[in-house]
Amino acid sequence: MNDLAAPLRRAAPALLGYAAVRALGLVVLAVWSAARGKSAHTLLTARWDALWYTRVADLGYGYEVRLPNGDVHSNLAFFPLLPWLERLIHAISPLSYADGGLMVSVLASLAAAWGIFAVVELVYGGRVAVCAVLLWAVLPVGIVQSMAYSESLFTALAAWSLYAVLTGRWVTAGTLALLAGLTRPVGLAVVAAVWVAGITSFTGFTPRAEASFVRDRSPAPAPGARIWPRALGMAIAPLGAAGYVLWVGHRTGKGPFGYLDVQAGWRNGFDGGAAFARFVGDKFTSFPSALAGVGLIVGVGLVLWLYVVGVRQGQPLPLLVYTGVVTALALCASSYFGSKPRLLMPAFPLLLPLALALARLRTSRSAWVVGGVAAASAVYGAFWLNGSGPP
Repeated sequence: MNDLAAPLRRAAPALLGYAAVRALGLVVLAVWSAARGKSAHTLLTARWDALWYTRVADLGYGYEVRLPNGDVHSNLAFFPLLPWLERLIHAISPLSYADGGLMVSVLASLAAAWGIFAVVELVYGGRVAVCAVLLWAVLPVGIVQSMAYSESLFTALAAWSLYAVLTGRWVTAGTLALLAGLTRPVGLAVVAAVWVAGITSFTGFTPRAEASFVRDRSPAPAPGARIWPRALGMAIAPLGAAGYVLWVGHRTGKGPFGYLDVQAGWRNGFDGGAAFARFVGDKFTSFPSALAGVGLIVGVGLVLWLYVVGVRQGQPLPLLVYTGVVTALALCASSYFGSKPRLLMPAFPLLLPLALALARLRTSRSAWVVGGVAAASAVYGAFWLNGSGPP
C-alpha cells in the first residue's frame, strides 16, 4: 500500500478534477433527460451497445437480429471482457448486469484517468499530466466514459499497459495488452505498441526524437538484465485478441476470418476511409448539411494535425504507434460514422500537444478554460444521449 500512496497523492488533483467533470456531466444529463421524460439511468445502461453487452452477460453468445434488408447483427461482434465482468458483479452482488456494467465503467474511468496521468507524468511532468486528464474528461463525447460501454475499460488497460512498457515492466505490459485485446478489436493498437517497443529494445534502436525521454526518464536496465521478460510480454500481448477472433471463427465455422464476416453483418469493416470520405462528400449536396461536412473535415484535420505535432514533439514511440493504430482504425472503418468521435476517445496521446499548451497558462486561466469546456461538454453529452442515434 505504501508503494501506491505516493503515486496516488501525485495523481489526486487530476482524479478529483476528473471526478468533478464527470459528476457535472451526469447532473446535466439527469436534468435534461427528466425534462424530456426520459431516464438518464436507462440512457447510461440499457441502450445501444450497452444493451448488447448485457445480453452477452445474461444469455451468452449466439443472439442475433436479422434486419429486413438481410443484414445480421450478431452479438459475436462484442468482445467478452466487459460482459464477463458484468456477470461476475451480478453473481457476487445484488446489481443487475446493466448496473454491473455501469459500475465497471465508473471504476475503469477513474483507473483510466490515473493511467493517463501516470503516462503523461512520466513523459512531461505532473502539471501537463493533470491537464491531459482534464482534457480527456471534457471531450465532447466524454459522457461515454460514464456509460456501460467498454471504452473506459479499454482505455484503462491501454494506458497502464503503455505505462508498463515505458517503465520496462514487460510481463505486466503484455498481460494488460492481452486483456485490452479481450475488450475491443482496437486492442490490436496496444499489442502493436508492446511489440514495437519490444523490437526496438532488442535491437537497441531508439528514435532520435525519443532519445531525451529514454535518457532522462526511463529506468536504467540492471546489469545482465534478462531478455526473457521482454519476449514473454511480447508473446502474451496478442493472445487476448487472437484467442477471441479464432474462437469466433471456430464458432461460426468460417475459420480465422469468421470475425470479419460477423462485422460485415453489421456493415462494418476496414476500407481505408473510402466510405467515410463518401459520407463526408454527400454532406455537400445541400447548404445546411454542407456546414456539417465542413465541420467533419475540420475535425479530421485537427486529429491528424495533433498526431503530427505529437511526432514533432518527440512523444515516445509506443505512444505514437498506439495512437496511430487507434486513429487509423477509427477513421478508416466503413460504417457507424457518427460513432467515430467515440472510437477516437481511447487515443489520449492526441491530447498531449493541447495539454502542453494548457499547462503553460496561469492556473487561474487554465481553470477557466477547462471549466468552460466542461460545461459545454456536459450540455453536448446530454443532448447527444437524448438523441435518436447511438453514440
